[in-house]
Amino acid sequence: MSRILCVIPARGGSKGIPRKNVLPVAGRPLIEWTIRQALACSPALDVIVSTDDGEIAEVASAAGAQVPFRRPAELAQDTTATEPVVRHALAHQRAQGLEPAAVMLLQATSPIRLPGTLDRAVAEFEASGADSMVGVVPQAPFLWWQGETPRADYDVTRRPRRQDLTADQLRYRETGSLYLTRPEIYDREDNRLGGRIALFVMDEIEGVDIDTDVDLALTESTLRGLENRTA
Repeated sequence: MSRILCVIPARGGSKGIPRKNVLPVAGRPLIEWTIRQALACSPALDVIVSTDDGEIAEVASAAGAQVPFRRPAELAQDTTATEPVVRHALAHQRAQGLEPAAVMLLQATSPIRLPGTLDRAVAEFEASGADSMVGVVPQAPFLWWQGETPRADYDVTRRPRRQDLTADQLRYRETGSLYLTRPEIYDREDNRLGGRIALFVMDEIEGVDIDTDVDLALTESTLRGLENRTA
């Protein structure tokens, strides 16, 4: 039975927080959190870190991930999209005679994932029959559009209480943390999302993406709290 290929992209360059993929966070290099979560997934994943950086490669290998290649320089630029990086890893897997059932894309800069989250994602993806799945967190619909006349994304005359909101009244924010995609979607559309798309609803605590020092401090605190809870 085909396994799922898990790709964790980790470029050496970082504009906002230098070297953030290997920055110590709650006692481990940042990327190690995502690697450990991927390796703990059931069913087992083929976990590949795609990097152009020697230090990241060493840290990833020590954490148990496969680092079977160095990402080409043309796929490690500030302007490089994620899809070509995933397709490069997928091509490497196929060159080994392996055709994944699906590709899981995990972002190392969104390292807060609760125990069992990845297991649940795989199970929901298979049960849904979807071609692709995106990790999201729920949020209240109190959103506004800026323009000549600002307008709300909800009825301001009947503002609901947050605790009374139903699933269809909520909005869902893409976290960037997790995607699951059939290989043929990458082949056909060069996109992590395509065909029939399903939402994978994650806990609100899992919605942090590290772009700033504030994000980093919040992540550090949250991960330490989760570690203490499961110790």
